[in-house]
Amino acid sequence: MRPGLTIGEFAALTHLSVRTLRRYHEAGLLEPAQVDKFTGYRYYSADQIPPAQVIHRLRELDVPLAEVKSILATDDPRRRTELISGHLQRLEDQLDRTRSAVVSLRQLLRPDPADLAVELRSVPARTVAAVSDDRVALADVLPWYAAAMAELDAVFPAADRTGPPGGRYANELFAEGTGAVTVFRPVREPHRSGRIEALDLPAIDLAVTVHEGPHDDIDVTYGRLGSWVVEHALAVDGPVYETYLVGPRDTDAPNAWRTEIGWPVFRLTPD
Repeated sequence: MRPGLTIGEFAALTHLSVRTLRRYHEAGLLEPAQVDKFTGYRYYSADQIPPAQVIHRLRELDVPLAEVKSILATDDPRRRTELISGHLQRLEDQLDRTRSAVVSLRQLLRPDPADLAVELRSVPARTVAAVSDDRVALADVLPWYAAAMAELDAVFPAADRTGPPGGRYANELFAEGTGAVTVFRPVREPHRSGRIEALDLPAIDLAVTVHEGPHDDIDVTYGRLGSWVVEHALAVDGPVYETYLVGPRDTDAPNAWRTEIGWPVFRLTPD
């Protein structure tokens, strides 16, 4: 009776090279069912085909060897699923970052538009319903914003709103990775409720432009607006403002999003 599948046969059945199977053996990921003590020949069983293919797929996804071992070592299907799902989530996050970087680079490779529409706008003082936090990490801004907006929307239904929502972001958020963030909605009667407060926003002069589409490359629009500010002898003074004319809470179509970016300014030279 033959001892099992030779390494060559096993390689053909699993579409894994003999070299790869030897490497899996040396790493302790997939040991042969039997090794001839005289010849050193490796033999595998048919039951080892699925595990071999699982290892191959996990390594294609760059799952670290230690995690592959942990996945194979557990007999609990739920725990195994959690370990794999955790890595898949990390891959999806990495894909999102890669996609964002690609979009930004494509925008940067295009010539700067000569007709960047910038408006110098004087915004009067106003009182809004707002949620603020003095220390938000840049990496946490999106989930923080989503939670804050959900609170505002729950307290102030559409009939109470008088304009699109906005955000105010301290320079430290971008310069140091952590800073003050405020999300607000103009409403008829701002009032306190939980984290929500009635916030008095000061009068401010802004250089305003509109970013069209998803936020993957909004940094490019920020950069172009900043260049415009410098070229027109204007200086930055204070946190930046964003107004979400059309955003994720309005439509699932990112290409339809329209975000106003307001850069606080004052003139360096008289008119």
